[in-house]
Order: sequence, then C-alpha cells, then structure tokens
Amino acid sequence: MTDFDVSTLAFDERGLIPAIIQQHDTREVLMLGYMNEESIRLTLSGGLVTFWSRSRQELWRKGDTSGHVQKLIRMHHDCDSDTLLVQVDQVGVACHTGDRTCFDNRAVSA
Repeated sequence: MTDFDVSTLAFDERGLIPAIIQQHDTREVLMLGYMNEESIRLTLSGGLVTFWSRSRQELWRKGDTSGHVQKLIRMHHDCDSDTLLVQVDQVGVACHTGDRTCFDNRAVSA
C-alpha cells in the first residue's frame, strides 16, 4: 500500500476522516471508526488497523486488548476523498458487544 497518498485526503476540522471497515471477502460492513493522518500511516506501515479514539483522544489499534485484530487488505477513499473504505481480514468479532459486526441489530424497514 505504499502508493496510497494520505496528502490527498480531505480531513475534517478535527483532522479526522470516517473509515468504513469491511470484511474483504464477504463485503460485510463491520464497523465505522475515525482515523487521523498518524493512524492511517500506522495502519499502512504495520498492516493492522489503527483508529483515533474520539472519546479517549488517543490512538487505538483494534484488537490490542481483545485480540480481535483487523488485518489490512486494501484501503480506498471515496470520490470526494473524505471517507475511507478499509477492507480487512477480521480476526474474531468486530464489535465490543461481542457481535460479529457493529450493525447486528434489527434493521428498520421502509
């Protein structure tokens, strides 16, 4: 992933960009997190997804305490460069509740 140019991204006023985390082979959406420039660089260089915790105001590598790491497969940005799609190989569950994804609740139908 050395060709991913972080300087082209449109970070918000806090220096953050939303990152949709998706299982690479099933395309299942696992969670949404926020990344800053440093967490993106750490993710790209280390191969494990790292976020910026908005509540704790610190870097947070997914799985450091639970073991449920997210191994980076690919990272893309959208057409406006203001959202990331991070495709991963999820080890274990993605959600802190113990569910496979953070979207395992009931869907609202139209």
